[in-house]
Amino acid sequence: MIPNAVSAAVSSIDSFFDALEDEDVPQPWTTPGPVAQRPPRLLLTLLGDYWWQRTESLPSAAIVGLLAEFGVSDSAARAALSRLTRNGLLVTSRSGRRTFVRLSQRAADVLDDGGRRIFSFGATPAPWDGMWSLVAFSIPEEHRSARDELRKELRWLGFAPLYDGLWVCPRDHAGDVMARLKDLGISTATAFRATALPAVTAAVDGGRAVGDGAADGAGTTVVTADIPARAWDLSGLRDRYQEFTEFAGLLRDQTVAGEITTADALVARTRVMNEWRAFPAMDPDLPYELLPPAWPRAAARDLFITCYDLLGPLAARRVRQIIARYSPELAGRAAYHSSQLTLADADD
Repeated sequence: MIPNAVSAAVSSIDSFFDALEDEDVPQPWTTPGPVAQRPPRLLLTLLGDYWWQRTESLPSAAIVGLLAEFGVSDSAARAALSRLTRNGLLVTSRSGRRTFVRLSQRAADVLDDGGRRIFSFGATPAPWDGMWSLVAFSIPEEHRSARDELRKELRWLGFAPLYDGLWVCPRDHAGDVMARLKDLGISTATAFRATALPAVTAAVDGGRAVGDGAADGAGTTVVTADIPARAWDLSGLRDRYQEFTEFAGLLRDQTVAGEITTADALVARTRVMNEWRAFPAMDPDLPYELLPPAWPRAAARDLFITCYDLLGPLAARRVRQIIARYSPELAGRAAYHSSQLTLADADD
């Protein structure tokens, strides 16, 4: 088990660590956290992490057993299986009295696309051309579901609301948005590219920013648009990165010291993935020209990659142990992939 040194209390933040009634009670990384409260998402995460690119069907009892590692009850696990099957993300079959499940092609495609996005997020940003993608829309209340879906799609692409009906992103995603609008059947919206709104120029004195700008460390003048501060809560985002960095750093140290069991590794690795994949919806992956100084994203990403890769062999071993209870012949086929989406040998 992970010692209490890894289990410091944290503040309650959406999409991150659990809210604690008593802040003096430690919360270890081996606690599943919010992910266990969303069994359908947890199920897809586990299949994407340990049954990636496999077409064989697993016994549904094995899936229920995997979810039990996260405190999910049998009834909640089976409800998640039913829901995902109804939504076309799982394909079920029967052999005698046993039910088997596998990912549908649609689900596999979604996981592949999401994996590429999650693992590439936070890498060196591409140079910025000084242009913004903007989306303007007006969707009436009777079409709230389409409006909510559009907002989710926009956040996934790195947009944030500058005003209620005007969303911005510093990358060239106007074409992507137009395609999503078409898919959603929304005709009362448009996407376009434009130059930045009025910016603040800061002269740098000895490497220190003067005024509202930010220094780049090279003693040059830095121009920062006021859009990021208006559209994104960069101060709150910095705090979230720092929370993540503190805990992931401690988890890394305990893993390197060999103090993580296979059961703990499965839960901790899934937890780290769940926490990290919240960032693309919060952080627009701003170019360096628009970031505050000493931005913590790169350090947080390094720790995510390290923890995810270090825990892979231990977590996969636990998955094989669970599957073997229900299908020994399939257990050896469970494997983990690295953050580079390179599949390890099943016996690693």
